[in-house]
Amino acid sequence: MASAQPLNNLKENTLRFLGNVTVGVALLALWGVLTLIGVVIEQGKDPASYFSWYPAPIARAILRLDFNDIYHSVWYLLSIGLVLASMTTATFTKVIPRRLPPHQAVKIDAIPLHDRVTIVGSVEEVRAGIEEFFTARGWSVMKREIDGTLWSFADRFNWARVGVLVNHTAILIIAAGTIMYWAWGFSGETAILTGQAAQIPQTHDLIRLDRFSYTIEPIMTKSGIVYQPIDYVSHVTVVGRNGTPASMIVRVNHPIDLDGTLIYQASYGFAMRFLVFHGKALVRELSGRPLLEGDAIAIPGTGRSVVYVSFVPTIDPRTHLPSPDPRISDPGAVLGVIESGVPLGEMLLPLRSPLDLGDGWRVVPAHEVVYSGFQYRYDPGVPLVAAGAGLLLIGLIISFYFLPARLHVRVDDAGEGRCTVGVAATTVKGYDIFEEAFHDLIAQLKHVDQR
Repeated sequence: MASAQPLNNLKENTLRFLGNVTVGVALLALWGVLTLIGVVIEQGKDPASYFSWYPAPIARAILRLDFNDIYHSVWYLLSIGLVLASMTTATFTKVIPRRLPPHQAVKIDAIPLHDRVTIVGSVEEVRAGIEEFFTARGWSVMKREIDGTLWSFADRFNWARVGVLVNHTAILIIAAGTIMYWAWGFSGETAILTGQAAQIPQTHDLIRLDRFSYTIEPIMTKSGIVYQPIDYVSHVTVVGRNGTPASMIVRVNHPIDLDGTLIYQASYGFAMRFLVFHGKALVRELSGRPLLEGDAIAIPGTGRSVVYVSFVPTIDPRTHLPSPDPRISDPGAVLGVIESGVPLGEMLLPLRSPLDLGDGWRVVPAHEVVYSGFQYRYDPGVPLVAAGAGLLLIGLIISFYFLPARLHVRVDDAGEGRCTVGVAATTVKGYDIFEEAFHDLIAQLKHVDQR
């Protein structure tokens, strides 16, 4: 017995700690902070990226603490486990005992919400009348003899006491669905040039962009013409795990489902093909490769690089500056020049116009190639999260719109053919919220004629 006492104490202390409200709130806050870290810090990038974005000490800390993949880290999973343990402990040690109290005798006068009514009739008649009175008004009545005294317990919306338990269960289901995503789900993004294909790394499913189209509508406003994108459409060929190519269309807000992975239309842009000349000769190894915005061509033996900054759909013929009209009419490209790592400036060139770099080198922006930006996401926990959200809504409706109340009723013989009926009311939300309804009920009870 003595050896079991320390274990019992440890168990009680652990349950008391996990069931503490302050501890539960602190664990939720910790979970929130870790989630925020995952939002602020780019996830799943290679280590070199973090050293380029952050000072070396911070980058090393991010990698050592697994903040670069925080949703799969020990810290994150441990925080979720502690939150679930705290919630479960609080549910069974505090919520259930308070929400589902046993039927027991009370001191009528000690309950803040109480009253006494004198009714004419015998004890049996009054008890029968009381039961009929409450039953007619939607209360369920149960009798129980406690220490030789027969008590009547009238409950209304007693089932709604489980509303908070429904909420807790819903949160657990949502957490389980979220864990499923962190454990087995993935997401990412990719840009695919027209006529080219890309693989989803996690599933090896293939997506080829056959054609991309977009619709832009000029709209006149008080401040001038606004060019509103109406639709982005990617015509793709996909190859899933069955190996059979299938033609599909991806639109904004209308993703396609490829073996359970949702693929969204996220953006579009223009790559650029360049021709590089040295003297009059075309340098084939540097020409023809499409460059995305931010990509550069290093010019051999010079220390210079040409950066493709952006595509300009229309150059204003009057100002020779980019036009606000995003529709392609007189296109050009903004190019930047870097000398030994030092930016020398940027310039806007019409397509097929040469940029002289000196030493016989020329770069010509030849023609644009449209690309489509896709986001993909596989989340096996979506059904659970959806079910949990629905259950949470039901629990909130139960908790906010239904008030479980219990009346403790005791009938005592007052002599001379009369009885004193003591009534005390308890609720799960305090006494003030039920005070008006209680007094109305007592007022009706006083007019009951039991003879």
